[in-house]
Amino acid sequence: MVRDQMLNGELDASHFLAPMPLAISLGLGSSRQAMRVATIQNTNGQAITLAMKHKDNRDPRNWKGFRFAIPFEYSMHNFLLRHYLAEHGLDPDNDVQLRVTPPPEMVANLRAGNIDGFLGPDPFNQRAVYDQIGFLHLLTKEIWNGHPCCSFGMSEAFIQENPNTFAALYRAVLNASAMARDPANLGTIAEAISTPSYLNQPEIVIRQALTGRYADGLGGIQDQPDRSGFEPMPWYGMATWMLTQMKRWGYLKQEVDFKALAEEVFLMTDARRQMAELGMAEAEQAPLDGYPSFEIMGRTFDPHRADEYLQSQLLSRA
Repeated sequence: MVRDQMLNGELDASHFLAPMPLAISLGLGSSRQAMRVATIQNTNGQAITLAMKHKDNRDPRNWKGFRFAIPFEYSMHNFLLRHYLAEHGLDPDNDVQLRVTPPPEMVANLRAGNIDGFLGPDPFNQRAVYDQIGFLHLLTKEIWNGHPCCSFGMSEAFIQENPNTFAALYRAVLNASAMARDPANLGTIAEAISTPSYLNQPEIVIRQALTGRYADGLGGIQDQPDRSGFEPMPWYGMATWMLTQMKRWGYLKQEVDFKALAEEVFLMTDARRQMAELGMAEAEQAPLDGYPSFEIMGRTFDPHRADEYLQSQLLSRA
């Protein structure tokens, strides 16, 4: 819905699944339109949640035939779940079913037995625990700590036509990110966004997802302060990994210059400038070229060697 509303001009800017602006800019699954990522809205903040009946079946190698919900094909949820399954010897296209499901409906589908689990955004993982119908198999930070989840973006046309509004939106989102990074503010945020006009969830569910002190659904209380993060830098390296996964799983058929597209869609230079104007130390965050390496399930992803990384994957449609 967000994609279609952006393409139709019903929205000027949006909270996007982070890979979606890349996909739209490539014309994957929709008409092609130049979209831009101004900031990453949150890092981590996802989990693999399973139905309670699987509490004694924690080895992914035994999950053949499972049905999982994901928010969208062009989402970190899809790419992380695929990567996790493939690393455990399962083919995500043939050994399991992946069903696109709006996140608020994932809990209801788990309760009804329509799915065995989901890789979805918080707070819906924690809501499944709250309703005693699911447990947290793992937080996605255990796959890639600091991975992007969602982003804030708009079309290139909007930026060109509304430069002052674009700058004002940038400042607002960066200031909100700074507020959310302060643990002292998380209680206030949980109270504000739990209301019917926003997430419409019990405040305790939001609070557990934000603070990282939570019930895991298996009788334990966990303390993971970095369960959710709010680091706004739109690293080119993040975009590069997303593009390798689009290529890996057959979404992206044509040859693409990963680096050129990453630098076209992710506005890291603009982000650094806006951060500097707001006096944020993150403006000088290294590496200055925007291509940090990431540890993903025990392997280093070097975005400067993305093609080698892609070719090294044992399971790939590329």
